[in-house]
Amino acid sequence: MKKHTVVIVEDHTLLSQAIAGVVEGFEHFEVLYLCKNGAELVYNLTNDKPVPDIVLMDVNMPIMNGIETTKWLTDNYPSVNVLALTVEEDENTILKMIRSGAKGYLLKDVDKRTLEKALHKIIETGFYHSHNVTDVLMNSITGKSSLQNNLKEQEIEFLKLLCTESTYREIAQYMKLSPKTIDGYRDSLFIKLDVKNRIGLVLYAVKHKIFIP
Repeated sequence: MKKHTVVIVEDHTLLSQAIAGVVEGFEHFEVLYLCKNGAELVYNLTNDKPVPDIVLMDVNMPIMNGIETTKWLTDNYPSVNVLALTVEEDENTILKMIRSGAKGYLLKDVDKRTLEKALHKIIETGFYHSHNVTDVLMNSITGKSSLQNNLKEQEIEFLKLLCTESTYREIAQYMKLSPKTIDGYRDSLFIKLDVKNRIGLVLYAVKHKIFIP
């Protein structure tokens, strides 16, 4: 039986080895190699090391961090699925990883069963996000694609702008609308797409290719 391949990018050697040991224990997965940072991964891939199905990616690393590395993978190896595995749980970091192309986001305190489930989901559906990060991440990507056909042109533009670094006020200025109107778009999309926060809206936009990282 052919196993799905995983590379681990993590700057703490013992932790990296421990994660590798856990993944090797999963029936359908195997670890190809370990990297201490994004620069080492880039070096390996550009020097004919095997390309994995999934990269388990830390966020805070020296030389080349997880956000930079994920963006590089998205640009150069779009078939590789990045699953963030980190201690960082602030909204800004999650958004940056998603914008860079990460397909999932897990905290390092997850149990083995959750990690295995996440790996399977990444392979099967292309997305996985833990409820430990936010209780609406999974709901945010379950909307039917037909919903996109019901979005107004300005709602689509609003969703694209949400995927940038812009604040709500800056989005209002760019769209030449009042902040109150922008709040109305946001609240309407929360209901229409069944999400509860900006992360959910960004995930919907990425999932349905309204925004392409």
